[in-house]
Amino acid sequence: MLGMLGLGAAGLVAAPRLQRGWEGFLAAASQHDATGLTGLLPDPGGFRYYSVVGSVPHKDETDYALRVGGLVERARTYTLADLRAMPQTRIVHDVQCTDGWRVERTPFAGVPLAHILDDAGVRSPGAAIRFTCFDGAYSESLTLEQARRADVMVALSMQDKPITHAHGGPVRLYVAPMYFYKSAKWLSGISVTDKVVPGYWEERGYAVDGWLDGADRHDGEA
Repeated sequence: MLGMLGLGAAGLVAAPRLQRGWEGFLAAASQHDATGLTGLLPDPGGFRYYSVVGSVPHKDETDYALRVGGLVERARTYTLADLRAMPQTRIVHDVQCTDGWRVERTPFAGVPLAHILDDAGVRSPGAAIRFTCFDGAYSESLTLEQARRADVMVALSMQDKPITHAHGGPVRLYVAPMYFYKSAKWLSGISVTDKVVPGYWEERGYAVDGWLDGADRHDGEA
């Protein structure tokens, strides 16, 4: 009996280390998996690692840039330091994927997207936002009304830690009331457009408006 308890205690001590090791393996493997099959492997943290390309470059303080352009008064380029110096917000919300997995009450923090749009100054006939990513392939979109919601941000942290490369860091989009495919990883570009441009998955049959069931589609605007 004592031996079994000892093994159980050792398992509890080792569990976080094993989880980190498994997460690290999935993160590394997903960067060289053009098939996307690593995204189907179980992850004790609840999240799945997936990329639409075989390899994604790493970015950090030395070379990360977020470019804002299109139908704006003032085109901007933000470094990580610039983004960290801007007003921040924190949201705790469930994360849900169309594959069926869900991670409850996940905290994200970063810059409200509405603040970045105001900094650039949206000009007529701007009506939508197109997001591009430094993986060279992924894209997403929101209407201007959706982008101005208080629960939409340019995220710098997830689960109260800087966003790792595997989770789309150092900067990703986070759209709390929509399925997670709308929260583009490895964010590098924000462009104001005159109409919604379907994103990567929308071009492959996903809904352009990826609202979660029960999401309030009107409240929460900034």
